[in-house]
Amino acid sequence: MTRFLMAALVALALGSTAVSAQTKSPAPRSTATASAPVNLNTATADQLATIPGVGPKMAERIIDYRQKNGGFKKVEDLMNVSGVGEKSFLKLKPLITVTPQKTDRAGQNP
Repeated sequence: MTRFLMAALVALALGSTAVSAQTKSPAPRSTATASAPVNLNTATADQLATIPGVGPKMAERIIDYRQKNGGFKKVEDLMNVSGVGEKSFLKLKPLITVTPQKTDRAGQNP
C-alpha cells in the first residue's frame, strides 16, 4: 500500500509541476510577417517592436519621424529614420507597409 501511495503522490506532484510550468510561461509575442505587414503610419511602438530588428528605441524614432513629417508616403521613407540604412531596410521591406493617412474632409463641399 505504501508503494501505491508514493506513486500517487509522485504523479500528483509531477502533474501540478507541469500545470504550473504551463501557466507561468509568457504568451508568445506576435511578430510581423510578410503576410501581415506592420503599417508604419498607424502602428504603436509595441507593434513596431514586433518587427524583427526593430527594438523599442528604433520604434520611438519611427514614431518621431512619422509625427514630424506627417507620416510615411512610401516604405522607402523608412531609410530617412536614423539607424535605418539600405541593408536593414531591405530586410524590413517585406514586413512593413504604408497606407495614406486619412484626412478629415468634414466641411468640404462635394
